[in-house]
Amino acid sequence: MTTVAERSAGDSPPLGLRATLDRLATAQKGSAGAPLYSRFVNRPLGRVFAALAFGAGLSPNAVTAVSAVFTATGVAMLALVPPSVPMGLAVAACLALGYGLDAADGQLARLRGGGSPAGEWLDHMVDAAKVVGLHLAVAIGLYRFTDVDPAVLLVPLGFCFVDVVIFFAMMLNEALRAQHGAATRAQGPTQQVGIARSVLALPTDYGVLALSFAFFGATSVFVPVYAALGLAEGLFLALALVKWFREMDRLPR
Repeated sequence: MTTVAERSAGDSPPLGLRATLDRLATAQKGSAGAPLYSRFVNRPLGRVFAALAFGAGLSPNAVTAVSAVFTATGVAMLALVPPSVPMGLAVAACLALGYGLDAADGQLARLRGGGSPAGEWLDHMVDAAKVVGLHLAVAIGLYRFTDVDPAVLLVPLGFCFVDVVIFFAMMLNEALRAQHGAATRAQGPTQQVGIARSVLALPTDYGVLALSFAFFGATSVFVPVYAALGLAEGLFLALALVKWFREMDRLPR
């Protein structure tokens, strides 16, 4: 006879959605440093997606693939479809759903007893493609379909640079912590942080960036909002680099 534990590692479980959500609530990463949208919207949304995927018997890699499809659809529309209000709303919806599913694959892996190196690799590769592709698609879309000043195209290119450096730094930080025996983010404590810190980090939240594309049909509105988010991300990087260097300097030699 198949036990519940055996089923949770592969087959669809005999658990209802509510029971699965309750189990997922105990398999969450800490919220330290998490921006407002990621903390209170995206992670709960990802929890629902993970519970639905668990009930359907989907693997974490399958959820990652679905996330990639939604994100790639939104990115492709930015580069290939002339801006309009419906198009902007569709892009924002695709990116937000892709982000929610991106939160779901890790939660699903933890619920099933842990992920695999291949699954982690796939998740990070999709994230890397998203980081680069999104901003390049913005530059392409603005160039093809709008009459913005050519200097405006430097905004998505600069945003791309900042996001790539942040992504690389975060991956490198985790690798060095693991290499030198320090706790990684996944192994760290699950302490909660004050709401004020989450609010302050809101402009750097990918979820906010995803929702900003709802204004893509109105270039005069979208460009200032997008540029402000890019500036906030740049300021975050400047401050974070100092903090991260100090953390790396304290690692055991």
